[in-house]
Amino acid sequence: MTKLSVNINKIATLRNARGHNRPDLLQAARDCERFGAQGITVHPRPDERHIRYQDVRDLKAVVTTELNVEGNPTPDFLDLVREVRPEQVTLVPDAPDAITSNAGWDTLQHQIFLIGVVQELKALGCRVSIFLDPNPEMVKAAVATGTDRIELYTEDYARLYPTDPAAALAPYRAAAVLAQQLGLGLNAGHDLDLDNLAYLKQNLPGLEEVSIGHALVCDALYLGLENTIQLYRRQLA
Repeated sequence: MTKLSVNINKIATLRNARGHNRPDLLQAARDCERFGAQGITVHPRPDERHIRYQDVRDLKAVVTTELNVEGNPTPDFLDLVREVRPEQVTLVPDAPDAITSNAGWDTLQHQIFLIGVVQELKALGCRVSIFLDPNPEMVKAAVATGTDRIELYTEDYARLYPTDPAAALAPYRAAAVLAQQLGLGLNAGHDLDLDNLAYLKQNLPGLEEVSIGHALVCDALYLGLENTIQLYRRQLA
């Protein structure tokens, strides 16, 4: 079964626009779980433009499924993770000014750094996932870091899917097969939606989890949050 982890960054963005607590982020997380989400994902950034560090602390106390905290392992981020100890930490090489995640790790160039981070996070009891492009060399090098999983960065898949689904999927399937052979767990995320999710799920072996936020929240404006989460779950069935 492929689990759906709902990224609630965009709900925090809406809250922050008015400077109060509407919508209530913690209640939104509870409701996402009640409506069928199997995990909650957040990606705090240094400027706290959506998820704040305090949100992560507060969410740890209310999330009953699985809290997945994404981010660049800067000193401040690692301090937060040491305090909160989420079930999963997804390491993403974001620049501080990045609008959204836009590339995976170079696991060859940054291997020594990642080994140290992964070892510490696993010692804290966190499952670790490394954000990767579907590049076989990067997948192979990820094994040496000791990571539990990789998360395939699916923007290229989503961009190419409308014109040629098979071609869009091909590098991701190859990376997924290789990950299975190497004993790595597999997650995926970025620009997945109700149009392209089922095809990815049906053709990507070993897919354990997807994290989806932007498209899901956009759909919820029209379809309602409960209905939207159920629709995404059906794509993963």
